[in-house]
Amino acid sequence: MHTATTPQAFNEFAGRPLADHPLAAVFEGCVERRDYPEEPLYEVLSRLIARSPQLLALMDAAPPTQRRAMLILAALHAQVLEAADRGAPASALAAYYASVGGRRAPDAALSGALEAFVQTHETTLRAVMASHRTQTNEVGRCTVLWPALAEIARQSGRPRLALFDFGCSAGLNLGVDRYRIAYRQADEVRHVGPHHPAAPELSCRVLNRPLPPALLADSAWHLTARAGVDQATLDVHNDHAMRWLRACLWPSDQARADRLKAAAALAREARDPVHQAEDGLAVLDDWLRQLPADTTPVLFNSWVLAYFGDEDLRRHRDRVLARVQSHGLWWLSAEDGERCRATTGLEPPASPLPGEARNEAASHTFWTLSAPGETAPRHQLVARSHPHGAWLEWWQQGS
Repeated sequence: MHTATTPQAFNEFAGRPLADHPLAAVFEGCVERRDYPEEPLYEVLSRLIARSPQLLALMDAAPPTQRRAMLILAALHAQVLEAADRGAPASALAAYYASVGGRRAPDAALSGALEAFVQTHETTLRAVMASHRTQTNEVGRCTVLWPALAEIARQSGRPRLALFDFGCSAGLNLGVDRYRIAYRQADEVRHVGPHHPAAPELSCRVLNRPLPPALLADSAWHLTARAGVDQATLDVHNDHAMRWLRACLWPSDQARADRLKAAAALAREARDPVHQAEDGLAVLDDWLRQLPADTTPVLFNSWVLAYFGDEDLRRHRDRVLARVQSHGLWWLSAEDGERCRATTGLEPPASPLPGEARNEAASHTFWTLSAPGETAPRHQLVARSHPHGAWLEWWQQGS
């Protein structure tokens, strides 16, 4: 694994202005915000792209809502993976990708390798940019989803839950109760989930305050129904789709790649219903009508709402909250601070967590719960976490 970006690599950018393109500052901002602290390669690639009109022009092929740095980084990674999967000769760029056995740290030769790779694969890259979306729905977030579902069961008084994942990608988070999770809090380790040898092993450090033991009981909740919806679903039986999910991970993060592989294998066996639809809430309405009366329906989304424009987000919020109040729906949302405020009116903490990976609040995932109230939905801040579930801080005092 690459552990650091060499000073020489960053010196390559000294005195080189950003390209004259509206998205150049987006890529430079990714580095300034430390969006890729676990992946030094992506920091350097982002700086290179920010200074290359040719590379930035690839972004013009993407739909406006998808013109994000991760899309082109994933498209490049996907092409590197595709060549490796079919046994093609390795490109010079592949030497920098740990996911295909590359061991080279970012250096002065990376710029030329990137430009040559793009020239060779430009047509394919443009097609990918036009047709794909950055999708992971990282299963590591199930470390927070588990106690959040237990909290819903506790507050509703009904352990029978039905989970609907909005923006579910391949639907891997629907398997939350099939994964083995280790919670590390102080000197104690608590495990939940099955001992199935094929189950992904997830690990999470609990910060500041231990999780209430009741939330970690295997009997605290169980799923009686589950379904997902996405505008562009990914089929776990399709090799091309699975390669795209791999491409959306950091190239040097083997642990995430391993748990993605294990989660996909379980999903292929389970065959959870995953629907492709432009209007996911219309699919939700049909699903709600089929649920037993003694089941609490839970709508879940994680790092999906950032792709909504302001007006679309307001419309989505209003539609969901109407269903919370009229259908007894519980809305569990795991998004950034801006989306937390926009959907609930709650103000998430802006305090950093010194010493933690992703310690700045701008990169934290804030877990909010909107539940039916007497006259209007009531909103709660449940937790904040690392975006991939590596740590969590639990806030619900009543648990």
